[in-house]
Amino acid sequence: MPTQTNSPLPIGFQLESYRIVKHLSNGGFSIVYLAHDDKEQQVAIKEYLPAALALRADGQLVPSISPDNQATFRYGMRRFFEEGRSLASISHPNVVRVLNFFRANDTVYMVMHYEHGHTLQEYIRARPSGCKESFIRHVFSLLMNGLREVHKNKLLHLDLKPANIYIRNDGSPLLLDFGAVRQTLTDGKAQLKPMYTPGFASPEHYGDLSELGPWSDIYSIGASMYACITAQQPQPADQRVKDEQLKPAKRVGGGRYSNQLLESIDWCLRLNHLERPQSVFTLQKFLLDSVAYATRRPSLLAVLREKIGWE
Repeated sequence: MPTQTNSPLPIGFQLESYRIVKHLSNGGFSIVYLAHDDKEQQVAIKEYLPAALALRADGQLVPSISPDNQATFRYGMRRFFEEGRSLASISHPNVVRVLNFFRANDTVYMVMHYEHGHTLQEYIRARPSGCKESFIRHVFSLLMNGLREVHKNKLLHLDLKPANIYIRNDGSPLLLDFGAVRQTLTDGKAQLKPMYTPGFASPEHYGDLSELGPWSDIYSIGASMYACITAQQPQPADQRVKDEQLKPAKRVGGGRYSNQLLESIDWCLRLNHLERPQSVFTLQKFLLDSVAYATRRPSLLAVLREKIGWE
């Protein structure tokens, strides 16, 4: 049966101290709006509204939820609220800034700082021959700084992919749209199918969720860098387990990118999570400690070391 579609709140609707200006996206898990606060500052508001559990018809404010879905919906809503509270405690230039979160219309809303720019996915699509290595290193060195902060706060992203990496107009990256709450809805208490992105989700996303960890986000980092050099989505991990068809980055990017960058991508994309970097710090150190790359591009290396605060 096809997934139902929820109607967004109407343009101009006053939601607490925020006025809805535009619908930005309507996915299977949430609806995102552009809004203005009481000072006319732009914000993005995410509304928890999983389409498989709740239905809001046009003209309604409160969603209809069947008795069978009530417990799962409220469980997910509680996790969404808790994640918003956790993210609100993180202040990092490369992690989406949560400004507020509140309950209304029998659901929960997360208010975030609105940024101007475009997604990494859009950037990749405009460059079918692949992104420049200097761009990849710049974006992912900063992005991993943000991811380290997320992991330090005992959170996982779990939906890291080019569509959730935002490139601001000044060229700096931003981590968007955390999937940790969605992942909690795939455990034994839930009635939802796993909500991950094939090609960027780790093998653990498809199997034993107890094995999820920082290494799962690191797989997604590797998959996203792989997309940058090939302009293609990697083979989904569940297919790789059955019939490995993914060409190593060293093969598809040889001669165009440094061996050290390509080796780091292949390391991140190991199917066995124990064979990947176990922390973002380990991956960053590997990317920065190459003597060969330092000899070729010392100025870039110095800049990267400075950006992550290493001597």
